[in-house]
Amino acid sequence: IRNMIVTEPVDRQLPALSARDPRLAPWRQFLMAHARLSRRLDDELRADHDLSMAEYDALLTIAEAPERRIRMRQLADRVILSKSGVTRLIDRLVLDGLVARSACETDARGAEAVLTPAGLARLRAASRTHLEGIERHFLEVLDEADLPVIQRAMTALADRAGPGGEPDRCASFDATIDSLVED
Repeated sequence: IRNMIVTEPVDRQLPALSARDPRLAPWRQFLMAHARLSRRLDDELRADHDLSMAEYDALLTIAEAPERRIRMRQLADRVILSKSGVTRLIDRLVLDGLVARSACETDARGAEAVLTPAGLARLRAASRTHLEGIERHFLEVLDEADLPVIQRAMTALADRAGPGGEPDRCASFDATIDSLVED
């Protein structure tokens, strides 16, 4: 029996987690880091541009869409808010003149959010602040050699958690941010 070759993968059985399990430490640090960084970036956007992170994310998502317009349902799928939360957020952005609501050009039953010139201007200004915040609060703290490891780990976590919107917004996000800041 000792000389038998096992060709099937063996499932690794991990001990069940308890509240005091030391393996929870990275999870807790991840949650704390995310909460603190998000709060700090949100505070900076609010102070400098009177925009929350959620509003910035919505404006950026609309800016990434073709013709800077997106169906409300698609917007709700791409931002980290409930569908009713997106409706309230868009209501605020409409009141501020940053977004306009429009009937969907391909389906009259649907509504679209359209980025206004004022919304694009506010997003461009806020993008500089946001990128500076990411550099100061995230990139400056980490060793450059750790970035690929962090990226691989976060990608694996996101992939395992399943889709929550667009499969890969990173490439379009990078192009949109570049065009916003450089214009």
